[in-house]
Amino acid sequence: MRSTHRITTRVITAMLCTAALAATCGLAACGSSQTSSSGASTSKRTDFVLGGLFPETGSLSYVAPAQMAAFKLAAQDINAAGGVLGKSITTTIADVSDADHADQNTAGLQSVLSKNPSVIVGNPSSGVVKNTYHEAEGSKVVMISNGATAASLSGISDYFYRTVPPDTVQGAVLADTITQDGVQKLAIACFNDEAGNGIRDVVVKHLQSAGVDIVYGEKESFDPTEKNFSSLASSIKASNPDAVLVITFDQTVPLIKSLSSVGVNTKHLYFFDGNMSDYSKTLDAGMLEGDKGTVPGAIATAEFRKRLKTIDSSLTTYTFSAETYDAVVLAALAAQKGGSTDSGTVKDNLASVSGTDGGTKCTSYRACITALKNGKDITYSGLAGIGPFNTKHDPSSASIGVFTYDASNLPQFDHSQTGKVS
Repeated sequence: MRSTHRITTRVITAMLCTAALAATCGLAACGSSQTSSSGASTSKRTDFVLGGLFPETGSLSYVAPAQMAAFKLAAQDINAAGGVLGKSITTTIADVSDADHADQNTAGLQSVLSKNPSVIVGNPSSGVVKNTYHEAEGSKVVMISNGATAASLSGISDYFYRTVPPDTVQGAVLADTITQDGVQKLAIACFNDEAGNGIRDVVVKHLQSAGVDIVYGEKESFDPTEKNFSSLASSIKASNPDAVLVITFDQTVPLIKSLSSVGVNTKHLYFFDGNMSDYSKTLDAGMLEGDKGTVPGAIATAEFRKRLKTIDSSLTTYTFSAETYDAVVLAALAAQKGGSTDSGTVKDNLASVSGTDGGTKCTSYRACITALKNGKDITYSGLAGIGPFNTKHDPSSASIGVFTYDASNLPQFDHSQTGKVS
């Protein structure tokens, strides 16, 4: 909301305790050892600790509940299928807030790292990822983002993956949507953040190539902590646009109200994943009718939403819930395939279980683990519908959903476009 690396399969070397050793040190303490891709020998680990980083507070807090529910549901499904390496997995979650709260970003990460996680799933904010991935990498812990879409994150670290496509894909679809609607003059209200600037730049590049005039916001952006949008709204009104692209998080409602107050037609707005939400209770009915926006990744199916509600019955939005679920399952499958739950093993097997080596297609953890136990390579085809990880640790292909707001200010799915990730 954000360099090329070689994936090397970890070679697992089983070492059995001898009877004499077992007599002096319990079998549970004997364990096994494995050889990492760097040649270093490490103790085999069998406890899978699933770490989660979610924006429980801050500007993206409205998307956290569904992602946390998906995280917990995936863990529940994994344990129901026998866990990882025969043991139930455990979970730990911390709040990282948003990119404007760097101290909380760090505190949340350190809290999870203190539990010695096998993997960390989250955060959906590109800015938060930028503030935390170095420390995760330094601790040699894999981080799989469920929603950070900034193009600048592609290939940023051996220990960083994501189950959502970069903004190069969403930006192209969003620009196509604006162009196809016949917009000739576009204003952009964009907050100064890794996610905001990233998608804005992609959209501008495509629109300018199509001959659309960016009358405001090509370079201008506002402070994410801004509360008063009267001046910005007046500047946008003065630029006389055909439509406005709103690239914001929780600033969306006050900004739209300010735009409306100065006479900007709020039925000619466009949105991106960070603010595609339910505004039926926060904006006057009909204010957004006909407006459009894009969301990268999968549309949560009715069945999946029903299952998520068994975890949290209050859910109303499901952004990146499928991507969260799949991130958890992929990490667990990587550990199962590699024979150890240390994060290095997860890292070295993530690409393989996502399908880079081909193999049996499976759509659930239970089905995939059965195939692995039968000695087969697998391609996990999950809820998010992403292609195997590419060399930059992005999905090799993914879908972008296009939505249109109805008279109740609720986004309704229109159609989906599949894009390849370069």
